[in-house]
Amino acid sequence: MDNFINLLKLSVGTEAVDDLVAWQEMRRAQMPDSLPHHVTRMWPKREAEILEGGSIYWVIKGVIQCRQRILRLDEVHGDDGIRRCAIVLDPEVVRTANAAKRAFQGWRYLKPEDAPKDLPKSRATDDALPDDLNRALADIGVL
Repeated sequence: MDNFINLLKLSVGTEAVDDLVAWQEMRRAQMPDSLPHHVTRMWPKREAEILEGGSIYWVIKGVIQCRQRILRLDEVHGDDGIRRCAIVLDPEVVRTANAAKRAFQGWRYLKPEDAPKDLPKSRATDDALPDDLNRALADIGVL
C-alpha cells in the first residue's frame, strides 16, 4: 500500500506540456535554488503524505498530461504579507498517460491508484495529438 498522496492542479493558460516546461525554466532562473516553485494560497493539510513521494499532476487543456515530483513545501509571504505555500518541484517533467479531468479551482488530492501511469521515456517526445482528439480519446479511456 502506498503511503503518499499526490496533488492535481490545473495549468491555466498552458497549451501543451512544452509550454509548462518553458515557463518553469524561465522562472527557475529567478529562484535561489534553481528549482521550479508553484505558489498557492492554501497549505496542504496532508503535507506529510505528500512529502512521502507525492507528485503534482498537471491538467493541461482538460487532460492530465504530466507530473512532477514534489520535493518540499516552503513557507513564503507575498507582498501583502499573507502566508502562502510554495510547492517546490523536481525539474524533471514526466509525461503520463492522458486522463480527462473537468475544470476545478485550486488543487485536489489524487490517490496513487487513481493517477495515470507514466509514459515510457521512449514516448515522451511523441507528437501531441490535436486537443479535441486528445480529450475525446481520454474521455473514452483510450489514452
